[in-house]
Amino acid sequence: MRRAGRIAVPTLALLVAAVSARYFTLDPDTFVPQQRTVYLAHLAPLLLHIGGGIVALVVGLPQFLPGLRARRPAVHRWTGRLYALAALAMGIGGLLIAPRALFPPFSPLGFAALDLLTLATTALGVARARAGRIAEHRRWMLRSYALMFAAVTFRLWLFVVGLTGLPFGVVYASGAWASWMINLAVAERMLRRRRIS
Repeated sequence: MRRAGRIAVPTLALLVAAVSARYFTLDPDTFVPQQRTVYLAHLAPLLLHIGGGIVALVVGLPQFLPGLRARRPAVHRWTGRLYALAALAMGIGGLLIAPRALFPPFSPLGFAALDLLTLATTALGVARARAGRIAEHRRWMLRSYALMFAAVTFRLWLFVVGLTGLPFGVVYASGAWASWMINLAVAERMLRRRRIS
């Protein structure tokens, strides 16, 4: 199971990052029809959100490799700083466009909560690193990346739960919350198991 996760997580993260990059073509047809007008009217925060998310998804992956931390600590630090900046961009951009999400008020609130939590966990992770509290730093950054990975989980939720035949509004709005709650629960379980072992 762990081996499957080590393959699935980077594969899905890179796939979603690659697919999301198409928005930078600025082709209106890349936007979902229901949101096309809104997205085109708010391109700057949208692209800030998407761009930050893409960078964070990609550069966040190697941060959890023990070999990188041990053999290339400078690389770990600089890519970590890039991740933090990308998370900041993603969170700010997300907060600016969250109020315009489909199916208010549930979806906007779910996405805004995700953005705020991502900003908070990342800030706490950075603060712990600067204070030299490395074990705590790693725990907070795992939570941060788990929240960032909601970009993947949300799409999986739309596909899998959409197969049930539930109304799209229900699937979408529930996914705005479930996508990050599930990830955070998994991260907390991982952290708890590490403490026990």
